Amino acid sequence: MRKERTMNNHSSATPKHQRWILLCALSLLMTTSMVSTSCATRLALKLLGREGDADQTHALKELAMFHAQPAFIAPGPAFDAKKSMAGKSIYRIAGPSSNPWYQQGFNGMMSAAEKVGYHFSACSSEGQLSQYQQCLAEGVKQKASLIDLFAGPNPNDLASEISAAKSAGTLVAVSHNFGMDGTVLNVSANFTVDFGLAARLLADWVISKDIDAHVLVLVSDELPSTAVMRAGITSEFIKYGGSSIKYKFENVSIAQWSTGLKPAVEKAIAEDPELSYIICIYDSMSEFVVPTIAAANLDGQIKVIGFNGTPFVLDMIRAGKVEMTIGECQEWTSYAISDAEMRLIAGMGAVKNMHIPFRIFNKDNAEDAGIPATYGKGYGDTFKADYAKLWGL
Repeated sequence: MRKERTMNNHSSATPKHQRWILLCALSLLMTTSMVSTSCATRLALKLLGREGDADQTHALKELAMFHAQPAFIAPGPAFDAKKSMAGKSIYRIAGPSSNPWYQQGFNGMMSAAEKVGYHFSACSSEGQLSQYQQCLAEGVKQKASLIDLFAGPNPNDLASEISAAKSAGTLVAVSHNFGMDGTVLNVSANFTVDFGLAARLLADWVISKDIDAHVLVLVSDELPSTAVMRAGITSEFIKYGGSSIKYKFENVSIAQWSTGLKPAVEKAIAEDPELSYIICIYDSMSEFVVPTIAAANLDGQIKVIGFNGTPFVLDMIRAGKVEMTIGECQEWTSYAISDAEMRLIAGMGAVKNMHIPFRIFNKDNAEDAGIPATYGKGYGDTFKADYAKLWGL
């Protein structure tokens, strides 16, 4: 059992005394031939009276604003959506149709289309490049006003097909796939959630709970969003995690989750008896991670956290099998993307920030998502009315 440490981020020493202590610490290191920066930092902080060099105050401050139900923030001025979309259509190409998360995204975008009154359709696939290519050709054939590449199709792999679509007068947007500041070639616009923020919050959660944590971060590198989340987790641990937190990344492609996650976790457990956290950057990974921890008789010793707010993961939180997930309301996201794409079609330019909110769910509020949990519950019920007003409905 690892002993918990009391959070202490401030020294009572005066600035003059602090400088003297730091000089003594550095002098001691030099006389003992210790040249490691991290060692110097730890010793100096110890002499200053701090328990560690992790900044838990920062972590707790960052997390605090995400526990409550989110508020709606308009991504732009109100507009006449019915007029803008008269005679227009949107065609959606997404990741594997068998994945319920993608199905919820489809349902949300269809709901928005029905409210406004434009034609919305989608292409089924199992996430294969050849299928994405066929879907793009079909979207052009249907003379869609805009083709939406949602959370899977990588435009970098579809350059010629996108070029053909644009030549035919069809806008091509990528959504929920790249970072907020990412430059995405070939497409008309990049509409995304703040993956970097989600990643930093995952790291902040660990920092706030255990400044000596040993962390396994499970990723799927084939998704462009993963690179952003890798960078966000790494930067937050480096800046605020201190020198005692240890972490490593393990890549398992989505197609291999059912067969690859279990051995990846087993290997990490065998290699590091001090493993205390597993971050599933996409929380559906928990389906395979949680049973592996239980089989190793390490329930409670290894905590699981993730991002997305998938209903079965929220149920696991209530059952004490998962500690936390950063939830993203899929229906809210779908409305936000629909709003941004309607604005693009109307010639209003690309929305820079759709203001898609997150909410942290843990044992204290997981019931807000329902029993059992359902998609979209726990984020408030006003956003549909807010968008309807924004669209002039």
